[in-house]
Amino acid sequence: MKFSTRIIHRVIGKTFQLGLVGSLSILMGSAWAAYPDKSIKLVVGFPPGGPTDMSARIIAPKLAEILKQSVFIENKAGAGGNVAAQMVANSAPDGYTFLVNSAAFAVNPALYGSAAGYSPEKNFSTVAFISTQANVISVNESVPVKTLAELKEYASKNKLSYSSPGYGTTPHLTCENLFHAQWKADINHIPYKGAGPASMAVVGGETPIACTAVAGVYQFSKQGKVRILAISSDKRSPNIQEVPTLVELGYPQIKDYTWSAMMAPIKTPSDIIQKMNSAVNFVLQMPEVREQMDKAGLVVMSGTVKQGNEYMAEEVNRWAKIVKDVGAKVE
Repeated sequence: MKFSTRIIHRVIGKTFQLGLVGSLSILMGSAWAAYPDKSIKLVVGFPPGGPTDMSARIIAPKLAEILKQSVFIENKAGAGGNVAAQMVANSAPDGYTFLVNSAAFAVNPALYGSAAGYSPEKNFSTVAFISTQANVISVNESVPVKTLAELKEYASKNKLSYSSPGYGTTPHLTCENLFHAQWKADINHIPYKGAGPASMAVVGGETPIACTAVAGVYQFSKQGKVRILAISSDKRSPNIQEVPTLVELGYPQIKDYTWSAMMAPIKTPSDIIQKMNSAVNFVLQMPEVREQMDKAGLVVMSGTVKQGNEYMAEEVNRWAKIVKDVGAKVE
């Protein structure tokens, strides 16, 4: 089964449901019984409150249960996830430190160049993809627009700004593409350190517009504090069925997703990576985990180590082209 966007942007079905028994036998197998024998750290490249942090916090307690060791989270925000990536790349490849980062991990080498401080291919092995969701464009409740077309018209007459989780995040590139490449509008980008702060910026009126993944503003939209005008998925989201896609609105080239994935330092033993992959996949099939993901607006992902590495390579290449086409820069 090919690990493609068509497959991963929905809950994985029969293949991994049938693999639950096999995954459990791997986890309990005597060959790897010695691992882990101490606490495991998940380094999250963004502050609490965003989809990457949510994904890590949802799976961590269950991983701890089945691995029978504590699994704790360290938020290491900065430079769109680069700080955390550099930290984990330089960590001991012993299976006790993993990176949980967003799609910015695939974007940043193209956006930052050598300043990113890591190479996805040379410094990391992909353990497992955890969750995915599309990006959304939302406005503060006080902004007098109810559609994307009205926002475009409003932006032509008013000086506006938008918040994003930071340079290199996929929401940043989604809106750079829409506002600047497509609309040629003068809408100022204000980067924040993660989806949580970026979402609070639009809720509090610091910026009239926000570009985030769904989870960042999902609950605020239900409370009427923000209005979601468009989503970057290829089809409408079941959670916000009333929100049109950018494809529907005349932008078929904008189909962007923000995923969360677990990575290990490149020389981590393959049997440890396989065991952790099996553990993550097993946890992601738990009904209570899937329910928590759904409430957060997240879509569960899963896949083999091989599929994960192949998809990561595809994402690195795809986002490099988008960065070039949009002309995105770190200012």
